[in-house]
Amino acid sequence: MRHAVLGAGGVGGLVGGALANAGHPVTLIVRPGRRDHYPERLSVQSQTLGRFEAPVRVADRLDEQFDAVWITVKATALEEALAAVPPEKLGDGVVVPLLNGVDHVERLRDRYGPERVLPGTIRVEAEQLGPGRVGHLSAFADVQVAPGPATRERAEVLCEELRGAGLTCEVRDDEATMLWSKLCFLAPFALATTASGEPLGFVRSDRGWWARLKGCVNEACAVGAAEGAKVAPEPILAALEGLPDGFRSSMQKDVAAGRPPELDAIAGPVLRGGREYGIDVPATRALVDRIVTLK
Repeated sequence: MRHAVLGAGGVGGLVGGALANAGHPVTLIVRPGRRDHYPERLSVQSQTLGRFEAPVRVADRLDEQFDAVWITVKATALEEALAAVPPEKLGDGVVVPLLNGVDHVERLRDRYGPERVLPGTIRVEAEQLGPGRVGHLSAFADVQVAPGPATRERAEVLCEELRGAGLTCEVRDDEATMLWSKLCFLAPFALATTASGEPLGFVRSDRGWWARLKGCVNEACAVGAAEGAKVAPEPILAALEGLPDGFRSSMQKDVAAGRPPELDAIAGPVLRGGREYGIDVPATRALVDRIVTLK
């Protein structure tokens, strides 16, 4: 398949680099005026895939037909970035968003049509080390996609190609559970580490911060369940307890670097869902309020 990657940061660079290294044609779509900053090779340093360089093409907008367009920009940059992927240029390709949150899926369906959107998630710690350079910091890079009838065949091929490139990929039948399972994990982790300014090990070892995180997990799962997702706090807390002590969230890194955090994408669905379904979410609100004062 022919792949385009909108967003050449940590996630996009890792996915695009792995696919290119496996021999698939990959085009990076970068911000206007930035084409000359990116070499036509991706350099990846990965715990699991090793170190490699892979050839890619660089463009600033969708200028060819692709089978899959991976959307890997930050949620805060989504609206501006989508100008590079006009609906009329997509053809019979599909967009595969790997963004944090849940609300972006409907936004993409409104723009491209439901038959051309293949919702996905990724669990990974990866960051851009420089233009065309990516560090894969976690021992995992787990992709999931939840196709509809029009995208199921494409989803199966995508997963096969990702697995062949050294990543893991699973086709899920329940979109709401896929999206909310990640959010119920990510929101408490990101909010607690960012609000405390400390890695996950500190949050786990401090009684007060761990209580805040647990409260946030319970609230996110309650809202997710109201949205129709099959989520429960126990497996999420077990997963958080099993991560390395030094694990830090991308939101935490964004705040530390002075970049705008993805607060609305990550915490917004919990806060808005709490209001809609009459579910109290005080732990989530308190963590968000603390982060706002840090920005």
